[in-house]
Amino acid sequence: MADTSDLRPANEAELCEAIAQAASAGERLAIRGGASKAGVGRPTPDARTLDLRGFSGVIDYDPPELVLTLRPGTPLAEVRALVASENQMLAFEPFDHGPIFDQPEGAATIGGVVAAGVSGSQRLSMGAARDHLLGLRAVSGRAEAFVAGGKVVKNVTGYDLCKLVTGSWGRLVALTELTLKVLPAPRTTATRLLTGLDPARATAAMAQAMGSQADVACAAHLPGPEPVTAFRIQGFSASVAARCEALAHTLSAFGPLHDPGAEGEILWASMRTLSPLPIEAPLWRINVAPSRGAVVATTLERAGAAWLMDWAGGLVWAAFDGEAATVRAAAGQAGGHAQLIRGPEALRLGAPALHPLAPAAQALEARVRRAFDPAGVFETGRF
Repeated sequence: MADTSDLRPANEAELCEAIAQAASAGERLAIRGGASKAGVGRPTPDARTLDLRGFSGVIDYDPPELVLTLRPGTPLAEVRALVASENQMLAFEPFDHGPIFDQPEGAATIGGVVAAGVSGSQRLSMGAARDHLLGLRAVSGRAEAFVAGGKVVKNVTGYDLCKLVTGSWGRLVALTELTLKVLPAPRTTATRLLTGLDPARATAAMAQAMGSQADVACAAHLPGPEPVTAFRIQGFSASVAARCEALAHTLSAFGPLHDPGAEGEILWASMRTLSPLPIEAPLWRINVAPSRGAVVATTLERAGAAWLMDWAGGLVWAAFDGEAATVRAAAGQAGGHAQLIRGPEALRLGAPALHPLAPAAQALEARVRRAFDPAGVFETGRF
């Protein structure tokens, strides 16, 4: 009878051995950290869990150089607290998937954030998770440890495997070390709101704001009886005040800008937890060009979906209890792609979590996976 107990290596040598034995035995390994995203993708009952929480802790943090090296099993909450103590931040603003699955925050690990390519509202102005990963250590499906990137911001040595690994969802390598770029936290943050705009007008307002000299950090739209279009501006106090005035002038044709005060931070927190959306409905993450976000949102709303727009319209979160084909068609017609984040087991078994690729891209992806994992150790069937 096959051993189904979890594997929990404590060091890189044990990890290499575990992967080598799995490859030899024809086993499949499901990489897991805090399990905050375990509900994404198909169930994998035949795969053995490879628990990487033993790879936890900070290796080196150099605040003046804005560089943090740590192990992937380190809880995201600890990483945030550490950099905040130095008035710094993870600028891509990752969030914990726990609340999306009606679970408490606190389980996500920094390795899971990188593996899933998790970026929050600030990705619009600060870049994605992959843009802040400077270097890594990992073990491939060949049971070979390797290093990619480095520990300095200006590093052009070799292939950029950091961007390839980020967002690969544990299908290429098991991470053992990460080096991240951090940035100074803003001294002042302000939120400004437009109210009453329909999706098309909101998208136009967000586009105009992002193209202005107000240097907007985030732009999002929440529909409802009283629709709200939100903008975040941050930096030094005097600069923030001046840019808020400039933004009001820029967007005057869309109506007056309102200052929600402390409610502004509550709004952005809701974008991290997606609390305005019904927790019981399947959840889709749809990426499109910002100019097409309103089209996708309107199409899905007509089909019965609840939704939010982030990234100035480039990211649509949709809670939709209908056919997967409806969501995928709406995304495809807008030139985008839709990822199933949450859903009942029947939906997850019937609809692939990741948007189906074109045949040529699918073949290329398969070749890349086989280069890292020729025995298919990480091919659990989840995706």
